[in-house]
Amino acid sequence: MISLPSSPRFLITRLSAVGDCIHTIPVVHALRERFPDCFLAWATHNGPATLLEGLDGINEIVRVPRDWMKSPRSWLNVRRELRKLQFDVAIDPQSLTKSALLGWLSGARYRIGFARPQGRELSLLTNRLLVEPQRQHVVDRYLELLRPLRIDNPNVRFDMPVSVEPNIDAFLRPNDLRTGAFAIINPGAGWPSKIWPSDRYGIVAAHLGEQHGLPSIVTWAGADERQMASKICDASRSHAILASDTSLTELRELVRSAAIFVGSDTGPMHLAVAVGTPCVSIYGPTAPERCGPYGSGHCALHVPVATNNKIRSDDNSAMLQISAADVCAATDQVINRIRQSAA
Repeated sequence: MISLPSSPRFLITRLSAVGDCIHTIPVVHALRERFPDCFLAWATHNGPATLLEGLDGINEIVRVPRDWMKSPRSWLNVRRELRKLQFDVAIDPQSLTKSALLGWLSGARYRIGFARPQGRELSLLTNRLLVEPQRQHVVDRYLELLRPLRIDNPNVRFDMPVSVEPNIDAFLRPNDLRTGAFAIINPGAGWPSKIWPSDRYGIVAAHLGEQHGLPSIVTWAGADERQMASKICDASRSHAILASDTSLTELRELVRSAAIFVGSDTGPMHLAVAVGTPCVSIYGPTAPERCGPYGSGHCALHVPVATNNKIRSDDNSAMLQISAADVCAATDQVINRIRQSAA
């Protein structure tokens, strides 16, 4: 039985990746709704931290270096920073060694994480309250970690902060792009097995332009993705524009302004969901039932395939089973639904 003070102090330990940190945001809102006077901190890496700044409900963001486990001095520095915040409860959606150790170092009396198989490595030893998830989607599973706090079936809210991004305005104005009058195509993916061909994205961009009057902005991060994005623009019959280099917060506001987002299972796609932009998402080695675009109004395309322990580095043969025609039809479905709702 958990016994908490009137103003409990919570620590969330979700370090990465961007998409999974976005999936964790509803935990913040559920905690704040149940404990309005609580102190709530989130320990994460610098990348996701930029998206969390200004998020309603978070009192403090603890930025943890990626290599903090490599030296005793880093351990001591992290321990000192966490201990001074005097946490009562650590909540570990990641449930791996690196995240569970942060809860342990914090000195929190109650440390909540996942049981096997979602909980792995040393988290099974350092987390003291292990939850067996019953739900499929990762957003719902993360919220199940709140069951020991008597929070059951809370409302799912993202409520991402809004920021003014002058670089995005400077990009949109010369290209005569208005809010709600363009699509976003994001070809990048963290795993090679999630890559969908650039020429097919180019066909989708041409379809969006010719059938729906929507030019596409093709977003990218890093040299490899920029090359993919350029190929999409070349194949789009002049209906796609290469995006400028964007920070995560700039990408958030750009995606928020779009009519539709097209891409695979990546952080930018989950960011689009979190800011309310309808998505067409392309799934190969991962399952949309678990990590698809959360909520209604989206369309996830998936050809079920046998997976193995090497799905991160496997080839993209599963993605290749989804044709450009399939994705074009999905964009038609989503756009028609949007227009019917607005009528």
